[in-house]
Amino acid sequence: MYFYGINIVINRMIKVIIIKRLNIFIDESGDFGFMNGSSDLYAVSFTLHESANTITNELRYLNEKLNKLRYDGMIHLAYLVAKRGDYSHFSLEKRKSIFWSIFYFSVRVNVKIKTIIVDKRYINKKTQLNMNLARQMWQFIKENADYINSFDKIVIYYDNGQETLATLLDAVFATNPNIERRIEFDHKEKRLFQVSDMLTIIDKLDYKRKNKIPFTKAEKYFFNGKDFRQIIDLLKNKRI
Repeated sequence: MYFYGINIVINRMIKVIIIKRLNIFIDESGDFGFMNGSSDLYAVSFTLHESANTITNELRYLNEKLNKLRYDGMIHLAYLVAKRGDYSHFSLEKRKSIFWSIFYFSVRVNVKIKTIIVDKRYINKKTQLNMNLARQMWQFIKENADYINSFDKIVIYYDNGQETLATLLDAVFATNPNIERRIEFDHKEKRLFQVSDMLTIIDKLDYKRKNKIPFTKAEKYFFNGKDFRQIIDLLKNKRI
């Protein structure tokens, strides 16, 4: 009886160990409005991380860098660039150092990334934006179906920051029975979520660069052309 009980425990442990899990961290930048002051671009970024790929060393590297800068909060790139919120009293040098910390973390970790961008200048209704986003997300899932479906469990981290996007995500992932979506999680602790936050801004800026859309004064002040080309180049091999 004793050995039977041990065998059950061992079998359960083995099952836990061999479960293949994919974590998908999602963040957005932009809004669904079409009034004056609304964003011209809407971006959704995905950071895909296989749980089997440990990021312990990379996290230690990032946290050590941030500790030296005396900052341990969540990294919100839009605010960092614009010198708003927690960063309103930080120097440009410190803000750039925080950015490079999260950027090189994203380069070092074993993840795959994807950003979907909709140029709202060419549409004029929320329904069109919804359809465009849904179509691109469906295409992303379809193109990577073999990879995504190879996992026993898929955990999506999205905090329902925008209800419309949350509804679209539920719809496009609805056919996969192995999906679990987490709304409440520690944004500061989940540094891979912050990678997605960073990507929404980086990839919107890259879209601006390619389509000759002017950068804001804050964006031009924060990034120079040489640095930005390096940033895009270093992320190439992570694109999915």
